[in-house]
Amino acid sequence: MSADWQPTAPIENLKKRARILQQIRAFFLQRDVLEVDTPTLSHAGLSEPNIESFQTTEAFYLHTSPEFPMKRLLAAGSGSIYQIAKVFRQGESGRNHNPEFTLLEWYRVGWCYRELMDEIVELITIILGTEQLNQPPERLTYCDAFTHYLSIDPLTVSSDELARCAEEQGIMMNTPEGMNREAWLDLLFAEKIQPNLGRGHITFIYDYPAEQASLARLKPDNSNLAERFELFVEGMELGNGFGELTDAKEQRQRFEHDLLVRGERNAPKPLLDENFLAALESGMPDASGVAIGIDRLVMAALGAGSIEAVIAFPMECS
Repeated sequence: MSADWQPTAPIENLKKRARILQQIRAFFLQRDVLEVDTPTLSHAGLSEPNIESFQTTEAFYLHTSPEFPMKRLLAAGSGSIYQIAKVFRQGESGRNHNPEFTLLEWYRVGWCYRELMDEIVELITIILGTEQLNQPPERLTYCDAFTHYLSIDPLTVSSDELARCAEEQGIMMNTPEGMNREAWLDLLFAEKIQPNLGRGHITFIYDYPAEQASLARLKPDNSNLAERFELFVEGMELGNGFGELTDAKEQRQRFEHDLLVRGERNAPKPLLDENFLAALESGMPDASGVAIGIDRLVMAALGAGSIEAVIAFPMECS
C-alpha cells in the first residue's frame, strides 16, 4: 500500500477553499455575470512561446486557459461571463506552481481595463478581508515600477544595460549571452520588483510594453504600450488581465510571430485556433478580461507558503 495516499492540504484548508469558491460564485451571481463551461481539450494548442501545452496521444491539447472558447462565446453574444476551470501547463512546478491548477477567468463586455481593476479589488477584498488588505490598492505603470525600483526606463534601455543592471543587483546568469531584452526585463522584474509588490494591499502593474502585449490591445494613444495588467498580493502574482484585442488580423500576426519564436527555440509549433480567429473576424465586442489563479488566491487567504497546502493532491501525489 502506498504511504502517500493522504492529501497534502489539511482538510480545514480544503474547507476554506470551498468557501472561497462559494464566495466567488455568489459575487458573480449578484452581478448577473453568467457562469460558463467550455472544453478542456482542443485541436489547437497555445502559440505563446513561454507556456507549454500538454498534448494527448490523440492529437488534442489540454487547455492552458479557457480564454479562446470564452471569447467565442463573447462573439456569439453571451454578454459578460466567468468560468472556474482546471487548466494545465507543462513544466510549471514549484512552490507556487502545479502543472494542473484552477483558474478563475472572467470578461466584462463594454468595460475598459481600469474598470475591471476596480471590480477585481472588490472581489479580492471580500476574500482576503480588510485586515489583510489594510492599505488602499496601489497602481503602478510598468515603466514607473522599473523607474522606482531600478532607476531604468524599460522602454528605452538596451540589453547590455539590462545585463549590467542585473550584475549590479547581484543577479548572476550562467549563460547571459542567451538572454534577449525581454528576458532580461522579465528576470529583473521577477527578482527585484515583484517581491516588493502587494505588501498589505493589492498592487496592479499596468500598461506593459507592446512587445509583451500577449492578447491585449495596444493603447489607442500610445502604440508603444499595451492595455495589459497584472495583480500582486504579498509579492505573489495572482492574475493577468487585458483590455482585449479584437482585431483578427493583428491577432493572427501575433500568433504567427509566436510560432517563429518557437521555431527559433526548436519548440513544438501547435496548430493555431482557427475557430477563435474566426470568432474575432465575426466581431467580438469590446471587453476586458482577467485570469486569476484560485490556488494562489487561497494561499494568500490562508498565508500558506506552498501550493501543496491548498490543493488536495499535487501532481507528484496524483
